[in-house]
Amino acid sequence: MVLVRYAFGIATIWQTEFVTFAVVAATLIGSPYVLLTRGHVTVDLLPHYLAEQPRRWLALIASICAWAACAILAWTGWAYFHEAWTFGWVTESVWGPPLWIPLLPLPVGLGILTLQYTVDIICLLSGKPLSSNNFDVVEDT
Repeated sequence: MVLVRYAFGIATIWQTEFVTFAVVAATLIGSPYVLLTRGHVTVDLLPHYLAEQPRRWLALIASICAWAACAILAWTGWAYFHEAWTFGWVTESVWGPPLWIPLLPLPVGLGILTLQYTVDIICLLSGKPLSSNNFDVVEDT
């Protein structure tokens, strides 16, 4: 950025906006993989002291609540993306890229995350283990 700005004399106002969009996109699109591998840091104090069946119910309730939140966000994100696409919205910065580009990861990432929660709920209901063996709710004994 320093090289571009001082050596070439080119404006770098777009870089901050681009990096923000890229980090948000990576977070949203990467979140289903994090759920799949149980890569997020959790505090499992309560489930640690519960028996297997109550742990399953707690995990099921949490997964259903998370599924509902992700489904709502994916749906509203799709509507927001569609409006930006249809009406040709652009960002208010000097760079001014089309707004549908940074909005697209919202419905895509949250839609895939909703599908991953669907798989988790099916696994919890059927008694099958979830994808990672460090998630002790569903480990076979």
